Formats: sequence, structure tokens, C-alpha cells
Amino acid sequence: MRLGTVRRDGATRAAVGDDAGWVVLDERDAQELIGASDWRDRAAAALRHPARTAIDETDFAVPVPRPAKIFCCGLNYRDHIVETGRDVPEYPTLFAKFADTLTGPVDDLVVHDTAKLDWEAELAVVVGAEVRRADREQARAAILGYAVSNDISMRDWQQRTLQWLQGKAFDATTPIGPWIVTADELEPRDGLRITCAVNDEVMQQGDTAELVFDAADLVSYVSGITVLRPGDIVLTGTPGGVALGMPEPRWLRDGDVVTTEVEGIGVLRNTVRFE
Repeated sequence: MRLGTVRRDGATRAAVGDDAGWVVLDERDAQELIGASDWRDRAAAALRHPARTAIDETDFAVPVPRPAKIFCCGLNYRDHIVETGRDVPEYPTLFAKFADTLTGPVDDLVVHDTAKLDWEAELAVVVGAEVRRADREQARAAILGYAVSNDISMRDWQQRTLQWLQGKAFDATTPIGPWIVTADELEPRDGLRITCAVNDEVMQQGDTAELVFDAADLVSYVSGITVLRPGDIVLTGTPGGVALGMPEPRWLRDGDVVTTEVEGIGVLRNTVRFE
């Protein structure tokens, strides 16, 4: 099952879909939908309806626009760890984002005051149930599903101090979507191809089977720090191939199109705009 948030007449609505198409629901977005205890029954009933709606990719918005918490894991693919010259970590390297950083799957990435703008394709984990101090199996059961994301980073800001937050927290620079594929549909631990292209040139190619800490590991670990609730997001890190790891970095420029894809989930297409 897919869960999305679509733009309709100046507002947004929740939508559920599968390979046959989409059904638009009354809730204002997918996050409001999953907050209802009976949402799975309602979504399944909607998908039994023969009438489906075709939705253009430009109509999809951020699927869960109001996460209370966004946790991100750095240094989580072995090849990316190697290109940064670090050791494989014993524990997840975590930092946080804010809901304001999120933007839609085809929205422009409007940036300012940076000369070192970088791409970071990521698998996003969306939490579907309250979870606190969970073991691995409890954490796995609390995962609603998966989306595509890109942790667009301002490396010059990130490298000002040892703390990464300021290079990761610019408004509307973290695209996510285009929808959520529910966890019963796929298992990233088995391996999903993840790529990022800039103007159709593939810069990153990775596989989620290479994650040092997988989705369940991360949800379990984070839940030992703070409670996670439906709609919260965990970004799992990026594979090798970022500009920062190049001998002569090729930073993103105005007009560049960043295409991010995770096998079995979907594609993001975002154009960089400097102001």
C-alpha cells in the first residue's frame, strides 16, 4: 500500500494507492490519516473501490508534514564512511532536523548563502506507532513504511563547527516522498538500490543492504533516547558518491536537477534555485 499527501484546490488531502491508482480521502494529509486507530481498515476499504484517480507527480506534497521529531544518521554506509576517512562507528552518529526543512518530491530547492551545496540520497523511515525503549522486533513492528529523501547539505555551514546541525537545517531543503510504501511491501535489509543523479549524471549508487545500522536498529536506538510517535521520521544515511568526497568537489549550482530514487519506492526530482 502507498500513502500520500496530494495538493487539491489550494489545500492538501490524504490519498491511498497501489499499482491500480489512487483514492483521495477526507483527511488533510497522510499524517492525519495514520493518526486514526482504524486507518488501515479504512484504507483497505478504499482500495477495494473500483474507481481510481490518476495523480500527476507534481501534485504530491510532503507525505507527513508535521513530524514532531526527525532523526538522521550520518556515516551509515560503509563506502561513504571510507570516502570521509572515518572508522565504522560502534553507535549511530545522530543529528536532528526540523519539520521546516522538509519539502515536496518535485518542489524547487531554494537556497542561499552557500557555496558548497551537496546531495545525499537517503532512505527515510516513517514511524507508524508510538514506541519507547524498544528492542529490535518492537521497533520493526512500529515502522509504518519507507519513503525517498535527500539530505541536501550546506557543507560550508556544516564544517564551521564540529556540530553538523547548521548545515542540515535550512528551510525547505530536504525533499521527501513521493509517498510512503508500507513496511509489509518491502524489506530494505534485503537490499534496495538507491541512487542520486545530477542533471542525469549518476553520482551515487548504493544498496540498503550495506547499511551499518538498518531501519529497525535506528528506530530501536532512537527510542531509547526519546519516544517516537506516528509521523516521526528517521533518515538512514547516504551511500558514497557525495561531492564532499571528491578530490575536486562538484557542488550543486543554480538550475541543477537532483533526481533521487530508491528501488521499489519512488523518485524525487528537485531543481536547485539560488536566491
